[in-house]
Amino acid sequence: MRIDETLRPAGLLPALTRVWEVSAGKIDSVLRTCPPEQASPVFTVEGRYTARGWTEWTRGFQYGSALLQFDATGEKRFLTAGRELTLTAMASHLTHTGVHDHGFNNVSTYGNLWRLAGEGRVDPDPSYALALQVSGAVQASRWQTTADGGGYIYSFNGPHSLFVDTIRSCRALALAHQLGQVLQGEHDERISLLDRLYTHALTTARWNIYYGRGRDSYDVRGRTAHESIFNVRDGRYRCPSTQQGYSPFSTWTRGLSWAVLGYPELLEWMAAHPQFQPEPEVRGEMLAAATATCDFYLEHTAADGIPYWDTGAPGLAALGDWRDRPADPYNPHEPVDSSAAAIAAQGLLRLGRYLGVAPGQAGHRYWQAGLTVANTLFAEPYLSTDPDHQGLLLHSVYHRPNGWDHVPAGQQVPNGESSMWGDYHARELALYLWRVARGEPYYTFFGTASGATGGDAAGGGAAGGVATGGGAVGGGTAAGGSAGGGA
Repeated sequence: MRIDETLRPAGLLPALTRVWEVSAGKIDSVLRTCPPEQASPVFTVEGRYTARGWTEWTRGFQYGSALLQFDATGEKRFLTAGRELTLTAMASHLTHTGVHDHGFNNVSTYGNLWRLAGEGRVDPDPSYALALQVSGAVQASRWQTTADGGGYIYSFNGPHSLFVDTIRSCRALALAHQLGQVLQGEHDERISLLDRLYTHALTTARWNIYYGRGRDSYDVRGRTAHESIFNVRDGRYRCPSTQQGYSPFSTWTRGLSWAVLGYPELLEWMAAHPQFQPEPEVRGEMLAAATATCDFYLEHTAADGIPYWDTGAPGLAALGDWRDRPADPYNPHEPVDSSAAAIAAQGLLRLGRYLGVAPGQAGHRYWQAGLTVANTLFAEPYLSTDPDHQGLLLHSVYHRPNGWDHVPAGQQVPNGESSMWGDYHARELALYLWRVARGEPYYTFFGTASGATGGDAAGGGAAGGVATGGGAVGGGTAAGGSAGGGA
């Protein structure tokens, strides 16, 4: 990837303004054609959102998008729609025991409402916090122990399955613990959500992420396995696997992106809550997972920061030196995945901020890389400016092995379509940079100090302290630490 050292958040403001302008009509359109009594919208076919039965994991992105639009623009109709649909249609997701995606559905909806209330942007409602407490505890109950005394939140595939995706869903546990929640077990056992959060993060770091230590013949530092398989009888690790990637021994780039974002977000949360700090070795392993996956992303994506859907996809061989030139979504061999780029860009920015964004600091390279990816995404051919296309971010891929993605007439691979998670995370990325560039409170899932009850969520003196203002514009300082904090 070629990192543009000249980019600054303020310089992206015209592109970000355009994002919010085109986003509004697309949210309106999807709300009209995808009402709550129908299946959740998942991805587009010829520019129109369609459903795909697997689990209802994308509804929260639909309603959460309206809340992000309100956050950025102040347009009350988006707040009204997002809040009413959350309260009337999302309750069943709070107690859904069959999935690993509470952090997707519920933090994107109830979490955004709770955060905005804490910032004084919307009227407070105790149901927001209660919903997050319930969701986090229910998510933590989906637990499988491992032979080494650890454990993990298992995927919807069953107790044998640990998805790398779930590291981002762990923010549901973080918020619930921040709000004082525990999981009540048999005989009134009080189970710490914090312990389960850190244990899951460590298990994922140890088995779904590689570090170039010779674990197997395909051990490349920073690559990820979509799925780790465990023996449910004795908890022993068995092998890597994948559902949506090309191979267990290649890297599905959206799975990689969940780790690229999930770990830096948790590191920020830890830094903002000194009372929740784990043992130093736990933080060290989480930081190692964050830096390894971010480094792998930078080394295995196209020059403009957009990855192809899997680093081992066989058609990449026909593309020659694809890393040395911008990604080509219209090539005849393998699709790109813009949704992976939108997710990863936010993770690169957050890790950069955590480590320090000034030139010479450990996070500068990640920060500039995140800006570079955003600069690519928020322009054509990735930003969808056609008002008749319901998607915001073009060239997203859902499930290549299953053949679920639409291949346009005359093309040989999927392109030109959008996904609900890609659109949502494009908006999250835009909101993150929008706030930084405009000097507004730093955007985190856990809110500012006024929105947190478990401690000072605005930073403080912890290493890697989180900024609360626009200090990152041009590489300024983070709140509570010098020059962006140190790790």
